[in-house]
Amino acid sequence: MPEEKNITGSCTINNGAVFKDGEQLFENKGIDLQHFLLSVYQHFQLNYPKFYKMDSLSKLGWLASEILLKSGFGKENYQSEEVGLVLANSNSSLDSDSKYFDTVKDIASPSLFVYTLPNIVIGEICIRNHFKGEHAFFIQDTFDALFIEKQVNYLLDRDILKACICGWVDVLEQDYKVVLFLVEKQKNEHSLLFSAENMCNIFNNSKGI
Repeated sequence: MPEEKNITGSCTINNGAVFKDGEQLFENKGIDLQHFLLSVYQHFQLNYPKFYKMDSLSKLGWLASEILLKSGFGKENYQSEEVGLVLANSNSSLDSDSKYFDTVKDIASPSLFVYTLPNIVIGEICIRNHFKGEHAFFIQDTFDALFIEKQVNYLLDRDILKACICGWVDVLEQDYKVVLFLVEKQKNEHSLLFSAENMCNIFNNSKGI
């Protein structure tokens, strides 16, 4: 019988606010996306110069992962290949694709071309944390929690992974939303049973857990 799995943390960034495990940690409304993302980076006193070179999708997912893992995640309990990611969105890398296309009219931008794949955000998170486990990025019309649940269960039930970051990260121009879940076989004071229903409840409630 498969072991019970738990959502041991969540992070939501949407509509000018940042939530972790149901608690609002930061708010900065009424500014454009790039300034908002920079203000999140500065507020949490993060130090990662590569952040400034990332596209909006990668910045959004990377920031959420940093906040998600900042406390309460025992990285030392896992081998690098035991932690992976399963993410999805509806706009793929269209935000960067359109910006890259604009540069083609003059001189194509290699720095933008690098981000014309949606799974680059996974690479940025993995490089930062030295995660080497299985990962996948899916394109869906809307957040399909049941699909994500099946994918993560497959990986953890077969011991392909011991822990998984999963969820939604999407951006197109000024429209953005990221909701990430940390899934483990252990429990903590914030944990909920890992299920599609609980993921949907968190996703639809901007505060998260």
